[in-house]
Amino acid sequence: MNPTVNKTILDNGVRVVSMTMPHVRSVSMGVWVHVGSRDESEAESGLSHFIEHMIFKGTVRRTAFQIAKEFDAIGGQTNAFTSMEHTCYHARVLDSQLETMVDILSDIFLNSVFDEREVARERPVIVQEIGMVEDSPEEWVHTMMGPAFWGGHPLGRSILGSRENILGFDSQTIKAFFKRLYQPDRIIVSVAGNVDHDRFVEKVEPVFSSIAAGNGFAPRSVPATGCGIIRKHRDLEQSHICLGMNGVSVDDSRRFAASLLNTIFGGNMSSRLFQIIREERGLAYSIYSFLTSFADTGMFGVYTAVAPPDLDASVDLIMDQFRRLKREPVSDDALRDAKEFTKGNLLMAAESPDNQMVRLAQNEYCFGRVIPIESVIDNIDAVTASELLSLAEDLWNSGDAALTMLGPGVDRTDLSGRLAL
Repeated sequence: MNPTVNKTILDNGVRVVSMTMPHVRSVSMGVWVHVGSRDESEAESGLSHFIEHMIFKGTVRRTAFQIAKEFDAIGGQTNAFTSMEHTCYHARVLDSQLETMVDILSDIFLNSVFDEREVARERPVIVQEIGMVEDSPEEWVHTMMGPAFWGGHPLGRSILGSRENILGFDSQTIKAFFKRLYQPDRIIVSVAGNVDHDRFVEKVEPVFSSIAAGNGFAPRSVPATGCGIIRKHRDLEQSHICLGMNGVSVDDSRRFAASLLNTIFGGNMSSRLFQIIREERGLAYSIYSFLTSFADTGMFGVYTAVAPPDLDASVDLIMDQFRRLKREPVSDDALRDAKEFTKGNLLMAAESPDNQMVRLAQNEYCFGRVIPIESVIDNIDAVTASELLSLAEDLWNSGDAALTMLGPGVDRTDLSGRLAL
C-alpha cells in the first residue's frame, strides 16, 4: 500500500502533518519550531540550543529522570536537534505506544519549567559540548567556515553559542526567549509510520491548540557571502581543510542539479575528488563535498585532511576540479550514475519513518505542502549536463573561495592566487 499524507491546521495556526505507512510497526513523531540560531542576536547566541537541552530537564508533571524512565519503559527512542533555522524534538516508538509518546513529547514541549537549578547543572554540560567540537578537528574546521563564509551574520556563528553566553544564561532569559519565539504559526507536529491521521489529531489538538498566538518577530536578515580565510595552528598529525563557495537555497529550482553536481564532484566513492585525491594521489583518507542550504542562501563546500607537506597540492587539485566543472560538461555516464545514486538513496530513505517525519516537516516549511517522491525523481531525471555546466558557471563565476585550515603549518601556506575561481 502507498503511504497516505494528510494535513490539519489547528485554530491557532499549529500545523499537523502525517504520513500513514501501514507496512511498518513503528511511529516517528517530531515537534518542530521554525526557530534556530539565525534568529538569535549576538547576546542570545546559543539560546535555541540551550532550550533544546532544557526541554528534557523537567516539567510540571515529570522530573528529568521520569521523562527518561518513561521513554525507556516503552522502548522509545527520543532526541532533539537545533539547526540554523529549526529546532526539533522527536521520538520513535511502536505503534501501540503512540498515545504515551504524544503525552510525553507534548508535556516537555508545553510544560517545561526551566528550573534555575537545572539550568545551572546544564551550563557545564554545554560548555563541555563546545569543547568536544573544538577537540574534533573535522568538526572545528567546519565551524570555522561560518565566519569565513557568512561573516558577522548569525549564520556565521556556532549553533552552540560561546562559553561566555552559556555561562551567563539563566532561567528567566530562557523563558523569555521561549515565550517570544515559540509561536504557534511556527510550529509543526509531524508524524510518520503506522498511524491514523484523524486519531492522531484527536490526541494532539487538545494540547497544542492551547498555545497562545504571539506578536510575531522581525524577519530574518539576508546574509551576504564572502571569501574569508581563517587559519589556526594546532599540533596535529594532519592539516584539515574546508573550502566554501556559493550554493543554492532550499527552494531554488536548481536544487536538483546542485544535488547531482555535488554527487559527481565529491559525494561518493566514484566522485572526482575521491578518485583524484584519495585513489590516484593517495593524499587523503577522507575527502567529500557537501551542500548547506537555507531559506534564502546556501554554500557548496569541500572538506579533507592531509599530511602537512601535501597541503598546497591538495588545495590546488580541489580548485582545479571546481574550475573544471565550470569549463566542461560532465559525461553522460557520470550524470546517469549520479542520478541513479541520488534516486537510490532517496527511495531507501523513504522506507524509514524517521526520514519521512523529517521530510514532512521540511516540505511543509519550504513549500507549504509535501512534494511527492515521484515528483522529485522526475526532476532529478530531467536534469541535463548543460544545466550542470550552467549552474557551475552561475555559482562560481568569479571571486575566490572561502577557506579554513586547522593544523600544523597552515599559517605558513602561500595562498596567493590559489583560491581564484
